[in-house]
Amino acid sequence: MNIHPLQIGDVKIPNNLILAPMAGVSDLPFRLLCQEAGAGMTCTEMVSAKAIYFQNKNTQPLLAMAPQERAVSLQLFGSDPQLMAEIAQRIEPLPFSVLDLNMGCPVPKIVNNGDGSALMRDPQKAGEVIRAVSRAIKKPVTVKMRLGFDEQSINVLEFAKIAQENGAAAVAVHGRTRSQYYSGKADWTWIARVKEELSIPVLGNGDVFTAQDAVRMLRETGCDGVLIARGARGNPWLFDEILEYARTGAVPLRPGREEISRMILRHARMQADFRGEKIAMREMRKHVAWYTNGLPHSAWLRRRVNQVETLNQLEELLLSAWTNMLTTVSERSDADGPQS
Repeated sequence: MNIHPLQIGDVKIPNNLILAPMAGVSDLPFRLLCQEAGAGMTCTEMVSAKAIYFQNKNTQPLLAMAPQERAVSLQLFGSDPQLMAEIAQRIEPLPFSVLDLNMGCPVPKIVNNGDGSALMRDPQKAGEVIRAVSRAIKKPVTVKMRLGFDEQSINVLEFAKIAQENGAAAVAVHGRTRSQYYSGKADWTWIARVKEELSIPVLGNGDVFTAQDAVRMLRETGCDGVLIARGARGNPWLFDEILEYARTGAVPLRPGREEISRMILRHARMQADFRGEKIAMREMRKHVAWYTNGLPHSAWLRRRVNQVETLNQLEELLLSAWTNMLTTVSERSDADGPQS
């Protein structure tokens, strides 16, 4: 069976479908929605070890967790072994299950500081970071990586082995190099090769947008679990769809406009409770765009959501948007005349 429980260190996870860490996306409200939809584990947005050290107030929402969250992976980034170990010890009392070390982020401001995927150019230093952190805390430590820094320096096999040798309880492999960012196609063959070489769990990541994608990745690579990133944006239902497809071989119907509206409003209310209404409405603008992406005649809604400042305004906008879409469809049908 492709979908099964997963164990990382001493942490037991109900299934092997995991919401990947995504900056600006995988905050507390969205993690809760994805867990309700069936995600076995969710990951926080990445948090800077330096920011925690200097008590940057912006880190507080990133570290927020709820009692009802089942299994949460907290993702930390940095490249100083001593600092990373110190911060890992400091945050270990927080109610996360697994500490993930980000060694794959391609963003220039992260890479230029020697963090994220910059560490793939220095496997020895990466190993020192992993060893220092895994020795500093009792909770399992995992490592997220890419295939290499660029196509001329693919070193994921070496890097993954170093992670395992230095105490990593699992690794996650994104099937792209740093230079690719999110372009092109993820190369899953490297995920399969890493799985063949390691004895710890290997998680696959990259280009999982449908239930079929997730099951195919598990089948083709033999990986122990799937990290789902962009495919979950505006689509927390994806986890339930994967579980249903793996169980029955049938893909559930996609949610309709009423279900999408309910999810948007629920998400918005959770955001308002978490961050306050003003910040929440700014955060929801991108989420609304993701939730409605691909729906016919939804551009009108995505343009107008940028002016929304309150929950009431969002609710009114959704009602107006769907009415406008239905009217447009009706007018086009009338104009086309009866079909033979």
